[in-house]
Amino acid sequence: MTATLIQSPDRVILQNISWQTYRSLVNDFEQEPAIRLTYDLGTLEIRMPLDPHETFKKLLGRLIEAATEELRLEIRSLGSRTCDCEDLAKGLEPDQCYYIQHEAEVRGVVQIDMAHYPPPDLAVEIDITSSSLNRLAIYSALGVPELWRFDGERLTIYTLQGESYILSPASLALPPLIASDIERFLQLHPTTGENSLIRQFRQWIASQVA
Repeated sequence: MTATLIQSPDRVILQNISWQTYRSLVNDFEQEPAIRLTYDLGTLEIRMPLDPHETFKKLLGRLIEAATEELRLEIRSLGSRTCDCEDLAKGLEPDQCYYIQHEAEVRGVVQIDMAHYPPPDLAVEIDITSSSLNRLAIYSALGVPELWRFDGERLTIYTLQGESYILSPASLALPPLIASDIERFLQLHPTTGENSLIRQFRQWIASQVA
């Protein structure tokens, strides 16, 4: 029997959910990009992110994309595409995810099957209201090499070593970037327009490359 626990106004927890039901819900919510599903061994969390979450999701994504342009790196941007594995009975949607090191490998692939292709090289988690499930453990099980996690104040970079994440001061996917520098630009958001912020970030990246 399915047990339901309403954790907070922005989420619902369902237990004893089959993989088939989870996948059916993923398909049903395909046209609802704001809804996030996290599945772990039969427990399903459905989250409806609030405005601060969506604001920083977009801003951090824009910073990453601006950085790759200034660094002349190709990327495959996949936003909140579902990353899951039936054998592990785990799945989630990142807030943003990118192929960078493996971009050429997935270029032109219409629908990337993670059973045959590597996971995204970089994923982004906006964690202003924390998930009830251990999403870090799900990312590590799926083999995502790098995860950026922002809690509204602090940006943390995790890199995968073996089967678990370690804290890293710098990005592996975007080597010139360190967590404290990205955090500094994110903290400008309350007093700086987004386009102005991105322009400042581009100028800073260009100065670092030079």
